[in-house]
Amino acid sequence: MKSQQGLPFEIFSEEALQQATDGFAEQQVIGHGGHGKVYKGVMKDDMEVAVKRCMTIDEQQKKEFGKEMIILSQINHRNIVKLLGCCLEVEVPILVYEFIPNGTLFHLIHDNRSRHISLDTRLRIAYESADALAYLHSCASPPILHGDVKSTNILLNGDLTAKICDFGASILAPSDESQFLWSCSPRVAHTQEAFNLQGPEHEKSLSMVFLCAMKENKLEDILDDEIKNSENLEILEEIAELARQCLEMCGANRPSMKEVADKLDRLRKVLQNPWAHKDPEEWDNLLGESSLVNSGALSTGNFSITKRVAMGLESGR
Repeated sequence: MKSQQGLPFEIFSEEALQQATDGFAEQQVIGHGGHGKVYKGVMKDDMEVAVKRCMTIDEQQKKEFGKEMIILSQINHRNIVKLLGCCLEVEVPILVYEFIPNGTLFHLIHDNRSRHISLDTRLRIAYESADALAYLHSCASPPILHGDVKSTNILLNGDLTAKICDFGASILAPSDESQFLWSCSPRVAHTQEAFNLQGPEHEKSLSMVFLCAMKENKLEDILDDEIKNSENLEILEEIAELARQCLEMCGANRPSMKEVADKLDRLRKVLQNPWAHKDPEEWDNLLGESSLVNSGALSTGNFSITKRVAMGLESGR
């Protein structure tokens, strides 16, 4: 690792991390999961860090650890938590990341119900998260699959900028290209965080509830009341249609994460320019919808605004 010129990666001593975390004290824990705990630490130079102490690692992971650390340390994206270094003086390597101060998307959703979170903020967080994943899929060499995308692994800084963390990553060799092309298309996790659901207990999967609502033209029934209004409805329908495409069972029929990020970015611009809602031509110009449909990148569905505006367009998928 040290032989890599210009590599911004530090090898920390166990003693330094012990001091930074008060001996890995429980009150320093800021996150935990099945593989270990994450502690807040303060280094001697007053730099705040997040220290991930994993519980176990198998022999194959040990062999690949150095290679993966070099690759991950070279990732430089404003919406990805930076890996600063690691400690190798212990049986299971300890990872050190930059510290993000404002909690997780999970906590923003569940612990701030008295706080209004605008559609613009939600859409920006979604775009930033998708853009970070698109970077891992398309710009990292070799490509990286996060492997565990969920709201607890999306951190937020002071201005609620999203930061993807805790890769649980799979770093793919060139021979894995076919697997990568199938796997990198986004799929919606089974979580009840995006919608207000009051359905029966047997409806355990948000994905199925959502798809059912889309099929029956009942999307409004499961939308968050905080952002559901006549001005936002068209954009919410476009977002829902994009989510529906991401739930296609066949990977070849799902948009790539880059296409998802681009679509979300265009929807943000439409939201910030409300005059476009009333002008179908301006709407299409902002969304770039016609070119996407013709290329087969995105399909139109029950809630597609473009389908209602330009009746002759058909889905490429």
